[in-house]
Order: sequence, then C-alpha cells, then structure tokens
Amino acid sequence: MNQFASLDRVRVVMSHTTHPGNIGACARAMKVMGLSRLYLVNPRHFPHDEAVAMSSGATDVLDAAVLCDSLDAALAGTVAQAALTARRREMALPVRDVRAAATELATLLAGGSHEIALVFGTESSGLTNEEVAMCSLPVTISTSDTYRSLNVAAAAQIMCHELRVAVGAAPPVTTDAPEPASHEGLESLYALIEQLMLDAGFLDRVNPGRAMPRLRRLFGRTQVEAEELHLLMGALKAIGGIPKKRPGSNG
Repeated sequence: MNQFASLDRVRVVMSHTTHPGNIGACARAMKVMGLSRLYLVNPRHFPHDEAVAMSSGATDVLDAAVLCDSLDAALAGTVAQAALTARRREMALPVRDVRAAATELATLLAGGSHEIALVFGTESSGLTNEEVAMCSLPVTISTSDTYRSLNVAAAAQIMCHELRVAVGAAPPVTTDAPEPASHEGLESLYALIEQLMLDAGFLDRVNPGRAMPRLRRLFGRTQVEAEELHLLMGALKAIGGIPKKRPGSNG
C-alpha cells in the first residue's frame, strides 16, 4: 500500500493570488511533494502562460485546478483547514508551527477518508482575518525576526514538505476514529447561532461586536464530531422553534 496515498485528500487553496507565476510555482512545489489538488479562489489571472512557465512541467496540476468564487466553496467537504499566516491575529485560535501542524494533519489523514486543506493568501497581505477565522488551524513558518517576507510558493513548498514527512512517519490507526464535523456543517452551526442571537436581541444587528469570533474560537479549540454537530443543530433549532425537515422535503 502506498503510504503517501492520503496526500490525494489534501487540497492546496490559493486565495486571490495576484501573480500567475506564483500559481505555477505552487503547482510545481505541490507535484514534487506528491500533492495534486489545487484550488484557486478568484485568481487575478488564470489560466496564464506565466503560470505554465513557472510550473516547470507540472501542467497536469494546473489543468486540474478547481476555480472557486469564495473560500467557503473551496473548503466545502474538508474537516481541517490550515491557514498559513505570518502574523498574530486578534481573536484567532492558538497558532501552531508548521511541523506541529503537519503532524496533527497527518494523524487526521491516517484516521479515515477525511479531506483537509492548506490555505494561502495573497502575496501582499496574506489571508484576511475573516479567511483565517474560517480555518481550524492557524499555522506559521519560523523565519528571521528581521526579515519575514516569504514568497507564497516558497511557503507552499515548506508546508507540503512538512506534511509529506509527517504522513510518512504517521503510525497506522487501528481503531475507527469518530467522524469530524465538516467545514460547511460548522459554518451552518455558526450561522444558526448568530441568527438565534439576533432574533433574541442578544446581538445588535448594526454592531454585533465580537461574540461570533469568540464562539468560533471556542468551537475551534476542539475537534467537533459530526454527531455532536447534529446534536447541537437539533437542540438549537428546537430552542429557536425552527421546524425539523420532513423526510423527502427540499425545504
């Protein structure tokens, strides 16, 4: 059995990339490390000849790239999302270094058929606070304190390498791990909680404050299981008087 087969369940997500050459360089970095699933969120220029040139032959990765109109769409179906960031974010989850994050992700990959994502932001400013908040795992790459400017393709190369090493070293999982909650499931939970708090007058519609970022951080500190998510959704809908879906209903 190919010990690196689980890398087929890893998405590399590039959000709002400005320079097409960086997309090509990232595709090259991915292919060298055995990753092939590239997702592009609103790139400025793609497809583009410069992306092909910088891919150094990894055109199959570029040809199979999935274009998305939002980060939410790119993360749909994943159970863990590593947000690569160079700076500390207010209200963010604790930041892992790249090696610790890779080990955590490799363990998750070994425990089932789950999909995960490695998420990279724009060349000039990285991921926005809102994009980082959508991810379960803020990750930083150790650099010099006096010069921290790391090209997005170089960051992808480091993250993909560390993940490959961690996957190769991960022990086999002998027991069935609980199914983690999906990205879209958790986003539905957050939307439901926010709506209930607005309806109850707990949140100000004009100035809602930091309640939702704090709740995201609360749930983000643990790996919520799919069954736990269903329980929470059902309980909150009952509390809010939201009727259950009937079998076969589209509503």
